[in-house]
Order: sequence, then structure tokens, then C-alpha cells
Amino acid sequence: MLIVGLGNPGPNYEHTRHNIGFMVINELVKRKNAQKLSSSFDSILFKFSNHFLLKPLTFMNLSGLAIGAVKKFYKIDEVVVIHDDLDLPFGALRFKKGGGHGGHNGLKSTDEHISKEYIRVRMGIGKPEHKGEVASYVLSNFTKDEQEHLAEFIASASDALECLLSNSLEDVSTKYTIKKIPLK
Repeated sequence: MLIVGLGNPGPNYEHTRHNIGFMVINELVKRKNAQKLSSSFDSILFKFSNHFLLKPLTFMNLSGLAIGAVKKFYKIDEVVVIHDDLDLPFGALRFKKGGGHGGHNGLKSTDEHISKEYIRVRMGIGKPEHKGEVASYVLSNFTKDEQEHLAEFIASASDALECLLSNSLEDVSTKYTIKKIPLK
């Protein structure tokens, strides 16, 4: 299984909403004591057991290039993509296979390079008040209230992904779906 966290490289983006996929990969690397394989394929790639963890370094809009290259090189059938989702409130955690990209450029790029038939771990980040603020919103840091719950949110997603390694998507969805984390 190839588990991909979407995000943008570099310290300027490290704590932004758009990088929640990278945050989950970082947690899984720690939990699984995953070994770094390389920084090739325009990405950072880790491995544990027979599974891979990937952080594309292509920036969000070109994520599919790195995902497609790793999938092809290692002949991986099953791909899971962890991403931020504006259509879900902060703290919501949902799972699905396939579907549209909903305007998410990282998913759009992934769809173009590996098809739409991959598992999506949708992590709610809420949405800005005005549609014109989407780009600045996803590239901004979490609020203080959100930061207080961020470790718990990342842990829940990581728990779900560990469960997915040996259980069905339906079982994981039943056990780990979260509607939202109540903020103060």
C-alpha cells in the first residue's frame, strides 16, 4: 500500500491547513519507525513492512507526478491519499474510494496521473467566510482553538490508517469517521 500525504514543501507551509496530509505522514513515520528510502521521485519516501509513506515535493498542484512515479516504479496497486477538505468542518474525518476532486488541485493532479480509483482520507479544515479567500485560507496556519485539537485530529487519522492496513475501507469508515471536533 502507498499512503500519500498531500502538502507543500518548505518551512513556510509546514503548519498550514493545506499540509495536514504531511502532518499525518510525519506521525505515521514515527509510529511505524519507517525508514527513509530516498528523496527521489520529487518526493520524500519512507517504507515499513511492505508499505510506503510518501510526501510529494512537487507542490500541491503537481502531486500526481510524484505519486504516479512511485506507484509505477514499485508496482503498487493500492493507493491512499490524505488531504485537507474545505467542504468538511475542522476535525471531520471521512473516507471514500474514488469520486471527484471538488476543486482540490492536489486531487486533480492525482486523478490525472493514477486515475480516480484510490482511497481518500478527507480531513476537514473548514472553509473561509468568502469564496475569494480560499487560497489564503488553505495556506494559513490553524487557529489557536484548532491547534489545541490538531494533535488529536492527526492521531485519529493515523489510527484509521493503521487500521486500514489490515481491515476493509468499510470497517475503517465505520470505526473512525468523525463528524467534527467541537471547538471552544
